[in-house]
Amino acid sequence: MVKWSKVWSLMLALVLVFSLAACGASNNSTNDKPSNESAGKEGETKKPEESKEKQITITFQNIYPDPTDPKNMILNKLVKQYQDEHPHIKIELDSLNTDQQKLKLKTQAASKEVPDITVVNPAAQMQPFVEAGLFAPLNDMLDQNGLKDTFQDGLLEWYSFNDQIYALPDGNNIAVVYYNKEIFEQAGAKVPETFEELLALVRDLKAKGIQPFAIGEKDTWTGSFLFMNMLLRTNGGPGFLQDVLDKKKTFEDPAFIEAVDAFQNLVQAGAFQEGATSFDYNAGENLFKTGKSAMYFMGSWATGGIETSSVNGKVGVFKFPTINGKGNSNEFMLAPGSAFAISADSKHLEETKAFLNWFMLNFPKETFAAKGAVGIGQKVDGDFKAAGYSDMAMEVLGLFKEVKGGDLAFDNTMNPGTAQVHLTSIQNLFVQKKDAAEVAKEHQAAYEANNK
Repeated sequence: MVKWSKVWSLMLALVLVFSLAACGASNNSTNDKPSNESAGKEGETKKPEESKEKQITITFQNIYPDPTDPKNMILNKLVKQYQDEHPHIKIELDSLNTDQQKLKLKTQAASKEVPDITVVNPAAQMQPFVEAGLFAPLNDMLDQNGLKDTFQDGLLEWYSFNDQIYALPDGNNIAVVYYNKEIFEQAGAKVPETFEELLALVRDLKAKGIQPFAIGEKDTWTGSFLFMNMLLRTNGGPGFLQDVLDKKKTFEDPAFIEAVDAFQNLVQAGAFQEGATSFDYNAGENLFKTGKSAMYFMGSWATGGIETSSVNGKVGVFKFPTINGKGNSNEFMLAPGSAFAISADSKHLEETKAFLNWFMLNFPKETFAAKGAVGIGQKVDGDFKAAGYSDMAMEVLGLFKEVKGGDLAFDNTMNPGTAQVHLTSIQNLFVQKKDAAEVAKEHQAAYEANNK
């Protein structure tokens, strides 16, 4: 498991997002369409290199299905550009929401039919795929055109095993609370500084007929992401899951039980929309982006989508508050992003590597231009304010400078079996209230069963 020193060095790198250059973003000279040295005489067998011109299809599984998301637009723009420049290559997109993609990839992995390019999350989530030999190491590709130097210092370590890098991340984020300043003003509300104030705000907004929070809990990671931020507070700082792994604590620790109680208090106060577990990530986020909720807890990757929505110009951000006087609001949920991996069994391995190299080299420049560069994992060359990024985006970038530490998501830390029980357990709290001690026992039993 990665130690905290690595997390801190990674987050320090985020502070440099204003000034560091996206090295080689326009250098795609090595990916030009292969040329045939000779057409050959009639009846003569073609040389192997000439066969590269034959039509090939690269399957590209991704998690950008929402057409209002800047990353969806960037994906389609870059794919079209690459196909125009390489007529013999077709990029076939398989765009799914996060939970759908995770489930589909598991099925594909079981039958060893992983797409040419797919999406994985760092550390514990991708480890089983790597150990099964399903992903190709990318060190050689990263050395081409200076691609490795475009990533923030330390970020690629989350996707590395035995000195081999197996995936390239699209982001490096922190979790914040977005809020609609116009709704707050109409309700006479102020930004809460403690969890107790947040609960009071939720009850007041609910009484006034205003939906306090939006969430897409059909995708179970969303509730877990919020819960883990609350555990970060009740634990008095980061490292709870690491302490469990090191056998210094169990899930029946008072800090975990307190976090469950606090989480349930938020749910029971009516913080989330009716039927929250039937809203997927995009549907939940769209409630906030269309002005139908006052607040939205999410990773800073949501900034770009909010900027292109109808609430742009009305949104501010704040840090998740302390709980019962515990925790530090400058400690955040840290989110090294989802990442692109290449199938070890790809029939077009070299062509796929060439495309992904080109895609990632161009990603920072295009993302910056599309107002989606807040929280990407590569260095960005540009003046965000001068480029027209909103006051909200500048607030988020400012928060990166205040990071004093934090934790990773549950399913990026624990093995998949324990993580699945956790995700289901937290999702169930949206449907019915449970004794916090029983929830803790449920987690501990799952951990012990999956770590024999």
